[in-house]
Amino acid sequence: MAIRTITHSKEMLCVILGGGAGSRLYPLTASRSKPAVPIAGKYRLVDIPISNCLNNGIGRMFVLTQFNSASLNRHIKNTYHFSAFSKAFVDILAAEQTPDNPAWYQGTADAVRQGLRHVEPFESDYVLILSGDQLYQMNFADMLDNHKALGADISIATIPVGQREAPEFGILKSSEGLITSFIEKPKKEILADWESDTGEQMKGKGRNYLASMGIYIFNRKLLFDLLMKEHAAATDFGKEIIPTSISKYKVASYQYEGYWTDIGNIYSFFEANLGLTQELPDFNLFDNDNAIYTRPRMLPPAKISGTTLEKTLVAEGSIINASRVEHSVIGIRSRIGHGTTLVSSYIMGSDYYETLPEIAAATAGGYPLLGVGDRCYIKNAILDKNVRIGNDVRINGGAHLENTDHALYTVKDGIVVVKKGAILPNGFVI
Repeated sequence: MAIRTITHSKEMLCVILGGGAGSRLYPLTASRSKPAVPIAGKYRLVDIPISNCLNNGIGRMFVLTQFNSASLNRHIKNTYHFSAFSKAFVDILAAEQTPDNPAWYQGTADAVRQGLRHVEPFESDYVLILSGDQLYQMNFADMLDNHKALGADISIATIPVGQREAPEFGILKSSEGLITSFIEKPKKEILADWESDTGEQMKGKGRNYLASMGIYIFNRKLLFDLLMKEHAAATDFGKEIIPTSISKYKVASYQYEGYWTDIGNIYSFFEANLGLTQELPDFNLFDNDNAIYTRPRMLPPAKISGTTLEKTLVAEGSIINASRVEHSVIGIRSRIGHGTTLVSSYIMGSDYYETLPEIAAATAGGYPLLGVGDRCYIKNAILDKNVRIGNDVRINGGAHLENTDHALYTVKDGIVVVKKGAILPNGFVI
């Protein structure tokens, strides 16, 4: 059954936060912003919130960018084109210095405040604020219905979480759908005071705490008043705007019980990608009504020869001659050589193909080709874009490896991340 969409195209517009420096996702964010990080072999993280909006009839979006924004800006420019007869758009609002504000974005609220002068000319009753680095599929029309039914001024999407995750989030308590109190990242000793009635199903899973997802609906006028007058110096929604608004305005909780993950670090990024290879993944890429949109690259089909594939996603344009690929994601234009085994790994692929003369020259000079060579063994690893892995290379990630940052790779939580464009010579071992 098709999902319900926003009734009037001018009822709501969306602001997507491009994220900060993303240091916890380093080295994937060494040369790109978090929303520009490739996911599922062919998408970028920013495609997720944009696709959620388009699937819900929200066609007017602003993406606020600042850190390492060139690749994100290029992806959005090359991807989101609309008909000349449509009023839909995805516009980039890059951080800019102005005569009245010479500073860069200081936080989520400050970023939106600086963008309001570009938002103001566009008519809307509500403003939806999203993060650019989360993985989920949500019906924003249902969230807006809940907002209207409760007569809310602000709505926060919340998700039930367990005791272990609760200290990592802003935790809320609500009564009859309206939020009554809020605490940012509570200590474990006081968690018992912050349990909520999340419903029998969620309580049965031990998910007794309501966590903010960083997804907000604001009545448009209130958003402008809060950012320009009432809290003109506030820099963050979660730490400043939301806590002070709860006692003064009607702040609603919209409880979401589907799959959602905040791609905050290498481990969560790795798990989210490999989770897509399951028989019935929590995040469904194969949903007719929730398509994930991205740049159409016009690539050839993947070509696979002599390879055993087990629970693996293979993106278009790949050439795979490996012996075995298991529980892995293979990105666009990936080349994997003969006799190679990949286990629990994410290969991001390449931005281009090497030509036959380039391949011949590299082979003659003993230089690794773009992609993964012959007779390699790679486990618990992420290979960033455009890497060159020689023959007989062995990468065996796991808990036995200490966290380290090498010129060619980084190890975090047992996951080996080979840096973008890195060259690992024949026989290299990690």
